[in-house]
Amino acid sequence: MAFGTLYASEGNPRSIAIKAVAKANGLDVKVSTVDLAAERTAEHLNASPIGRVPAFVGEDGFTLHEAVAIAIYLTSQNEKTTLLGKTKQDYASILKWMSYFNSDLIIALGNQYLPLLGRAPYNKQAVDAAAKESAKAVAIVEKYLLENTYLVGERLTLADLFCAGVISRGFEFFYDKEWRQQNPATTRWYETIVNQPIYSDIVGKVELIDKVVLPNVAPKKAEAPKAAPKAAPAAAAAPAAEEDAPAPKPKHPCEALGKSSYALDDLKRFYSNNDTPVAMKYFWETVPFDEYSIWKVDYKYNDELTLTFMSNNLIGGFNTRLEGSRKYVFGTASVYGENNDSVIQGAFVIRGQEFEPVFDVAPDYESYSFTKLDPKKEEDRAFVEANWGWEKPVIVNGKEYAHADGKVFK
Repeated sequence: MAFGTLYASEGNPRSIAIKAVAKANGLDVKVSTVDLAAERTAEHLNASPIGRVPAFVGEDGFTLHEAVAIAIYLTSQNEKTTLLGKTKQDYASILKWMSYFNSDLIIALGNQYLPLLGRAPYNKQAVDAAAKESAKAVAIVEKYLLENTYLVGERLTLADLFCAGVISRGFEFFYDKEWRQQNPATTRWYETIVNQPIYSDIVGKVELIDKVVLPNVAPKKAEAPKAAPKAAPAAAAAPAAEEDAPAPKPKHPCEALGKSSYALDDLKRFYSNNDTPVAMKYFWETVPFDEYSIWKVDYKYNDELTLTFMSNNLIGGFNTRLEGSRKYVFGTASVYGENNDSVIQGAFVIRGQEFEPVFDVAPDYESYSFTKLDPKKEEDRAFVEANWGWEKPVIVNGKEYAHADGKVFK
């Protein structure tokens, strides 16, 4: 009996464990391969309103997005499973490691390899910084695995399957022979997991690399095909073929919206050169909200934030990775609170009415939640003005946090 449909992109590392436990538990899960460059189907959006992968729709109508949640749900269908640990502490530890790999590690790795594949704007310094962050994240894993065979307990758990999938991009592109000699515990653990039948049944035999596959150099641009020789003038069909040719694909999704009647650069200059109250009055009076929209942005992992200056650097890194959308977005994001007790919130105005075309140029955009604001609502207007003013505190989960630091994206 069919159990449901999994929406996943080709080779998505966070889907490996989901497919593995589905097969191991004998669940009939159909996999619908998602083209990340294409428009999402209505069925996919039913499972994930913002079109995220992986996403799941059960035959009973139950829907889930977020990889960790889906993996746990499918694993729990076997009431006798040992993959979720023996105790509540085991279960909590499994969640801990899955969350860690799904945030700290995957973000750093993504920021390292996506620009090198040409799937994100390339900046050598940014890739170097991402490589350092990735190394720091793995160092914690290496230290732990020096004294532990598995991530949780003394046997294979869902944490091992999921985390091996996440880190697989590192072994695919960067973790060469020299790296593996320097990280023997992580290498031993990874080889142990990928050779488990439950894992290898999904991905096949995993080959390790001898040399780094993606060195930090700008990706080569695809060469334009050479022009074909001109057809003889008598070829009457040629003009028709030329007319039927598809229009050039826009370089950025927002280009498909056409030219705006409003120049966002005017707002950026006005904000920079005037006091906030004056700039806000200009903002509300001049921006056409049929062409632009405003969004509240919240960091999902505030409980993992430590020093406020480091959190502000995190915002700076996010802004750097938004470079590809600079023409279409303006706003600020700030750290509120104090060391080891802080939150990150931001407010942005963007071209268009959907946030993904603007923000998904940043590989770590999934670490943030996006809430559309209504410029006609007083509470939404007040939020934007407070966020851009950098003076008022914010209240999150009933607790007040004072403004600590922030960055403007313009």
